[in-house]
Amino acid sequence: MTRVSSAPTALAEKKAGPKRRYSPEVRRSMILDTAAEMVAREGIASLSLERIANDADVSKSLIYRYFDSLSALLKELLDRELKTLRQRQAAGAERAETFSDLVRNVTHEYLDYIKQRGLIIERLQADPTISKMHDPTDYLRQSSVDYIAEILDQNFGIPLETAKALTDISYGLPASAGGYLLRNPQFDSQELEDLTVAMIIGAVNGVRQDYMMSMRKLKR
Repeated sequence: MTRVSSAPTALAEKKAGPKRRYSPEVRRSMILDTAAEMVAREGIASLSLERIANDADVSKSLIYRYFDSLSALLKELLDRELKTLRQRQAAGAERAETFSDLVRNVTHEYLDYIKQRGLIIERLQADPTISKMHDPTDYLRQSSVDYIAEILDQNFGIPLETAKALTDISYGLPASAGGYLLRNPQFDSQELEDLTVAMIIGAVNGVRQDYMMSMRKLKR
């Protein structure tokens, strides 16, 4: 007859012992962390608040105190991911001393975060009940476009409205690069970053030189 060990498992010990008390903010973050791990591991089709509660080691009643539906939880998770990404990019922009530094830093932060968390964001944004945005760069896009356009206007003489159009169009390049990285994880991320930066800088130089010259009216 097979002997069943009477020694408690780690999970049993964890459940049997007193649970640590966390602040509501920390507990909410822990629930979101658990949901993020599950989204990355298996997608969202089979998720439920009950399953997330079980993995997060909280009761069903407790998780409903924080989130009244699975959709509400996943929307907050997506918002947290995109906000963190934008904060990292903003910090990179603040560290820049030149425009080339700015493009490099912002692109690096974007691709680095997508490499780590892009699958979570992609799966959440694929569900129209969770997000109306098509890619991560749509989050707070206009304020970022305005910020960079003002830099181009003030430092390189590109008229503000032209700079806004240029920035908005170029803004899609990191998103395309991030998508490529998710589809081709074996591709060297540094090379992809270099390509993306070169294309953005090339677009700016092209507008400064070729486009602005072609639009300049002749003096007679």
